[in-house]
Amino acid sequence: MLTLYSYPPLFGVADNNGYGLKVFAFLKLAGVPFVHEHLFDASAAPRGQLPYVTEDGETIGDSDTIIAHLTRKHGVTIDAALWSEQRRTNLLVTRMLDDLYWVMSYSRWKDDRFYPQFRDAFMAQHPQLDAAGLDKARDYNAQRYYYQGIGRYTPDQAYARGLADLEVLAELVPTEGYVHGPAPTSIDAGLYGFIANIHFYPIQTPLKAFVSAHPNLVRHCEAIHSAVSG
Repeated sequence: MLTLYSYPPLFGVADNNGYGLKVFAFLKLAGVPFVHEHLFDASAAPRGQLPYVTEDGETIGDSDTIIAHLTRKHGVTIDAALWSEQRRTNLLVTRMLDDLYWVMSYSRWKDDRFYPQFRDAFMAQHPQLDAAGLDKARDYNAQRYYYQGIGRYTPDQAYARGLADLEVLAELVPTEGYVHGPAPTSIDAGLYGFIANIHFYPIQTPLKAFVSAHPNLVRHCEAIHSAVSG
């Protein structure tokens, strides 16, 4: 049986990390059966990163590599009708979501205005965690942000990057249907992974305010959420 290993749920979504939620949504939209296991510690994962999947004695990490592998192995067809221009758009959007990831993470772990609310919500849903452990994770993430670069920005500078990414997504996502037509494809799963972790996030960060002000992003997110939940 295919098993997806990813971070735990939070705020009503199946994974509080955009990459794991992206793979989760892809599997659901593609109709591939799987077992979902949640981890707090990624140290044993490939490259020390979640998500990863195991199947038939094989372990695959990295969300894009996972999706490509599953598409081949399980004959997934949700992207089969896309033409080359649409596939190029998918690659560009996927790379931009990598940028948005850092700003989203910054808003939870780095920004002093929002971290206490995030920490308390995480402990409320996962009581096996404590403030000391989450503060240690915060210190670890601060090092990641510094070496990646986002940690050297002021909050306003960091959010300006994320809001610029969201502005592009708001222009890409249609008011009806999905990015490439009436049926969702893998890029919709990718968008959901990140937008859901903003939209369903009850703490009023600048990213949350932007998404809430754009009905097309909210509609798209809630449509995918309905399709993959339950």
